[in-house]
Amino acid sequence: MRIPSNRLKAILKFAKTELALFYDEREIQSFFYLLCEHYLEMNKTAVILNPDYALSESELLKFNFAIKDLKNEKPIQYIIGRTEFFGMDFKVNEHTLIPRPETEELVKCVIDNEKSTATLQILDIGTGSGCIAISLAKNLSQAKVMGVDISADAIQIAQFNNDNLNASVSFELIDILNPPKTFDSQFDVIVSNPPYVMETEKALMKKNVLEFEPHQALFVKDSDPLLFYRKILDFGQNHLVSNGKIYFEINEKLGAELSTLLNEFSYRKIELKNDPFNRPRMISAIKA
Repeated sequence: MRIPSNRLKAILKFAKTELALFYDEREIQSFFYLLCEHYLEMNKTAVILNPDYALSESELLKFNFAIKDLKNEKPIQYIIGRTEFFGMDFKVNEHTLIPRPETEELVKCVIDNEKSTATLQILDIGTGSGCIAISLAKNLSQAKVMGVDISADAIQIAQFNNDNLNASVSFELIDILNPPKTFDSQFDVIVSNPPYVMETEKALMKKNVLEFEPHQALFVKDSDPLLFYRKILDFGQNHLVSNGKIYFEINEKLGAELSTLLNEFSYRKIELKNDPFNRPRMISAIKA
C-alpha cells in the first residue's frame, strides 16, 4: 500500500494508520519528524508549520520505504543511518550496535573519574561505531584513545565517525578472544561494552534487536556468560598498567559474578554502579 498523497499531513496520517499496531502515537510522530529531518532537512517546527508541504515523487518513495521498514520493526536508527550519542551524531548500520543510554552513563563515569589525570592512554574494546572511544577522545583532551573490534565493517564505520567528528582515535582490527602476540601497547584505562546477553535471554528481546542488530556484538553462551570479561581481564594482565582502571558495561544479572571475577584477577576498589533505571549496569575497578 502506498501513501495516498504527497502532503506532509497525509504522510503522517498514513504512518499513524500503518504503524498503530507496532508503536504508540508519540513514537510514530517522533519517527516521522526524524524522517522529515533526514529526507527533507525540515525540523519539527518547520513540519508543524507547513502541513501542506508537497514532496517530490522520489521523496515520497523514501517515506513509503521507511514506513514499510518501520512496519517490519527495523530500527529507525538503521533506516536513517545515524543516531545521537553523547550530544554527537554517529553513523550506524547493521554492522554496529545502536548505542543505548546506559552506554552514555559508562562514558560519563570514565570522564568524571579521569578528567583530572594529566595524560591518559585509553583502549576501547569492541568499539563498534566508535561511540565510546570518540566520546572519550572529544571530552578528555589529554587522552590518547584507541578502539579495537573483530569486525572490519564496524571499524570502517568507526573510522568514518572519527573523521566526521574531527576526533583523533586510532582503530585496529583485533579479536580480543585471540589477540595478536605482537600487540604490545600499554594503557592507563580499558573500557568495554562487550557481548553479555545470554542466549536464553533472546526470548525476552524484541524483533527490532533480534532481527537487525549484530548478534556477534550481543550474545554469549549461557555456559560461559563472562567469557569476554575474563578474556579482557587476561589481556589487561599485560596491557593495563599497575593502578590502571577498567570500566565495563554489564548484564544486570551478572554483577556479583563479575565482582568475584575481578577479585580473582586481584583488582581492588571494585565499584558496581546503577543506570538511570536503578539497574546494576556498570562496574569499575583498579588493577593491583
